[in-house]
Amino acid sequence: MSISFTRKLLSWYAEQERNIPWRGVKDPYVVWVSEIMAQQTRIETVIPYFKKWFDVFPDVQALASAEQQDVLKLWEGLGYYSRARNLHRAAQVIVSEFDGQLPADAAALKTLPGIGDYTSAAIASLAFGLDEVALDGNIRRVLARIFDIAEPLGTGEAERQFLSLAKENLPGGQADDYNQALMDLGATVCVP
Repeated sequence: MSISFTRKLLSWYAEQERNIPWRGVKDPYVVWVSEIMAQQTRIETVIPYFKKWFDVFPDVQALASAEQQDVLKLWEGLGYYSRARNLHRAAQVIVSEFDGQLPADAAALKTLPGIGDYTSAAIASLAFGLDEVALDGNIRRVLARIFDIAEPLGTGEAERQFLSLAKENLPGGQADDYNQALMDLGATVCVP
């Protein structure tokens, strides 16, 4: 682990973290919904949708029992409607197969509709405190620049390097702050 890099990153984050309504919330349902909403969407756009969402669907049971049209109507304007459909389907699976609780394991999370590698790792680290690295576009960009990754993005070799670097620099027990620090750095400083 590059202790210097990780220490500097976490120090920067302690001073510069963005003020986001769901930041610091450990409720797995809140983390899951916020992560899905934020995919391919600017945080500033997500915030009002996030607030309205929880007025209508305050928990996974409320979402699971909703009509799909109501879910899609509330989602209008966020785009990529498959995300809303998958949220709805996954909520139904969570209620029927997981006793209404999101599984506290990245592998089990990936069995739910719409949850892949990134989202499962984000939920596992942010909601459950597990040492998982969440690789999104922002994090890849930060790692590519800081560690001078020469491999073209999207190649298998680049992905192996990103995963290796992210894991090597992950401070045990601090995956939540580490992942969010990298995301914030990529979204606010180390921009495309």
